[in-house]
Amino acid sequence: MGIEFDPSPQLQQYAHPNKLVTNAWLGAKLGTPGLKVVEVDADSLLYDIGHIPTAVRVKWYENLSDPVWRDLIGSKEFEELMDRLGITREDTVVFYGDHANLWAVYALWVFELFGHPDVRILDGGRDAWMQEEREISYAVDDIPQQPGYSVASRRNDHTHRIFVDELRTKFEGCQIIDLRDAEEYTGEVTLPGYPIRRNGHVPGAVNHRADSSLLANSRFCSAEAIEANHNGLGLDPTRPTVVYCNNGARAALEWFVLRFLLGWEDVRVYDGSWIEWGNMMRVPIERG
Repeated sequence: MGIEFDPSPQLQQYAHPNKLVTNAWLGAKLGTPGLKVVEVDADSLLYDIGHIPTAVRVKWYENLSDPVWRDLIGSKEFEELMDRLGITREDTVVFYGDHANLWAVYALWVFELFGHPDVRILDGGRDAWMQEEREISYAVDDIPQQPGYSVASRRNDHTHRIFVDELRTKFEGCQIIDLRDAEEYTGEVTLPGYPIRRNGHVPGAVNHRADSSLLANSRFCSAEAIEANHNGLGLDPTRPTVVYCNNGARAALEWFVLRFLLGWEDVRVYDGSWIEWGNMMRVPIERG
């Protein structure tokens, strides 16, 4: 099942190098049966002005969010999406996108929740691909439908995800990382455009910038540098860890870094994040 892993030496420093691919590997593999490339951008119109050949587009909000509940799509909707994208459970799915793969990693996290067996991220994403002036396509081809995708089980909301009712009981049992800017964490400012009533952070959370694990070219820093950046937080890699931001995207990026680059075993995304926590009745906050 799936395609052989990228053997590039620079990936071998990470705990799970099989979760990453390089430009060189992907460029050589494009068109291989069983390989699906998925672009997920903050600005989905970028796909129309040039994308990696064979890539299909996923719109993170429109395709991955429930239109009624503030939640992810359910198993039935995920299966229908996979059928429309022509993805089978045997396929290797490589994600990439703009903003240093911010929403591409979020989409990978969603696929993990639904148990897709082989998902990977293009190190550097759209930025690195374009910077190297690699081949792009403007074609938006009809996707051959592959009906019959079936999730192995119901969406797994326990292993990689946590909800507010559980989090509010776990202040003493887990360590919490806030991935927002320092001014948001301290309560000095609120990110523009978000309807948030209170400023501050979840009690006990430590602040860490998600982009501290990224280089200027949008690729991941070395494992040594990432570990050094996290050592200053005073966290224990063996303890249960919860990550959050404003809407779940930066939290998913940190989840990927901790889980697959550093090898932490118990990391969960609170994707309700500050949009939920900052607006809820009868939950505490801290400032400063």
